[in-house]
Amino acid sequence: MDALVDSYQSDVNWLKRGLASGIPIALGYMPVALTFGLISGATGLTVIEAVFMSMIVFAGAAQYMALSMIALGSTAVEIIFATFIVNFRHLLMSASIHEGAETSTLRKRVFYGFFLTDEVFAVASTSNRPIRSQYIIGVGLVAYSSWVCFTGVGYFAGAFLPEIIQESMAIALYALFIALLVPSVKTQGKVVIRLALLGAIFNAIFQVWLSTGWSIMAATITAVVMYEALEQWMKKEATS
Repeated sequence: MDALVDSYQSDVNWLKRGLASGIPIALGYMPVALTFGLISGATGLTVIEAVFMSMIVFAGAAQYMALSMIALGSTAVEIIFATFIVNFRHLLMSASIHEGAETSTLRKRVFYGFFLTDEVFAVASTSNRPIRSQYIIGVGLVAYSSWVCFTGVGYFAGAFLPEIIQESMAIALYALFIALLVPSVKTQGKVVIRLALLGAIFNAIFQVWLSTGWSIMAATITAVVMYEALEQWMKKEATS
């Protein structure tokens, strides 16, 4: 009995630590979620659709991309496939967390796996190994709550803005994509720039035959494959 009480108390303590560690993420999500809510309204989504997207997708870059594709008239299948490609890195993050996390039930792993955004992964990875499930859940819960709640707040805030400002919010979508790209450019430099240029070139080519959604996906995959092939060829040439 004492062992069960101690185990329960330990779980509660780790959950509290996770909740505290997630507060900086929640604060960081606040302006991005507010903007997402604003743009959702300008794109034509209802508040239920905007908040529900944040609830079931919970992936900032993918949601902004989805808004852009919705505005361009892309189909649901195109948006789903594009989201899969953008969020493919989550499989790698989940595998990494699984290696460092404590042994737990499938239900717990599925639960905290849903919360694994880039920021939650970064914070959880700094915890001592084995990483406690309750800690990851705590971090994720705070981040998730902030994202969903401020999506709704941002949507309703748009109702108080002049119509001309609401319409101009579409520009913020592209600004946010640039903001996502800049940190990568600082750390990866030439690699990111080359991939971005290749993606833009292939997208322009594929749009002749494909719709916007399929063109984006085809361009992304082709750019990555071609860049990797060129890198391998250059390494082979350098060693030969």
